[in-house]
Amino acid sequence: MSLETGRQTQTATHLDLRRSPYELLLAAFCVVIVISNVAATKAVSIGSGELSLGPIQIWPLILDGGAVLFPLAYVLGDVLAEVYGFAASRRAIIAGLVASALAALTFWVVAALPTMAGNEARAEAFTMTLGPVPQIVLASLVAFAAGQLLNAFVVSRMKQRANSGLFTRLMASSLVGQIVDTFLFCAIAASAIGIVGFGSFLNYFVVGVLFKLTVEFCFLPVTFWVIAQVQSRESRPAK
Repeated sequence: MSLETGRQTQTATHLDLRRSPYELLLAAFCVVIVISNVAATKAVSIGSGELSLGPIQIWPLILDGGAVLFPLAYVLGDVLAEVYGFAASRRAIIAGLVASALAALTFWVVAALPTMAGNEARAEAFTMTLGPVPQIVLASLVAFAAGQLLNAFVVSRMKQRANSGLFTRLMASSLVGQIVDTFLFCAIAASAIGIVGFGSFLNYFVVGVLFKLTVEFCFLPVTFWVIAQVQSRESRPAK
């Protein structure tokens, strides 16, 4: 067999993965979820002093570290749902959940292993930092699955009706998904990161929803551009 014939055979029997950006979006989606779950172990308080309205704490603002990156998961989810549809989005969501569960299992096993002499302080720090991750991952599994599936479902259904613009689809789906996602996550994960009391919980929930929606709104021009680029790439004929 000549070298040229071998190349032709390889081209004929293997898919050209460079043509579709789906696997890159899927990888980014999974990475964002895993990093956000680890970062969420830190409770964040923004502001000094304290202001309450009855039992409701208004100030300072309460977030978790996962809020820094997690809104990007919804941006990527919007791109997947808009370009590839609900079925492809569901596969990405499942992949993200499996990656999160694997990370939590790994941290749990590592924490349970015997510590080498002289490393007790590091082991304790590891357990204190990543010990809450299984509870946070449980919160993520429940909340993220519900929120992202609703987000993808709303985007896909509104697109099928063909009477709503992209801006309306993305913001409506994000509003529904983020409210459900944030409430379920806060309800399950709050105790793991030290947030107790109804007033603090309500602050945590409301600030989380508003912060994530604000980030997504600010990223809309980028989301539009990415969607246009991916759609253009997918519409090109294979070479």
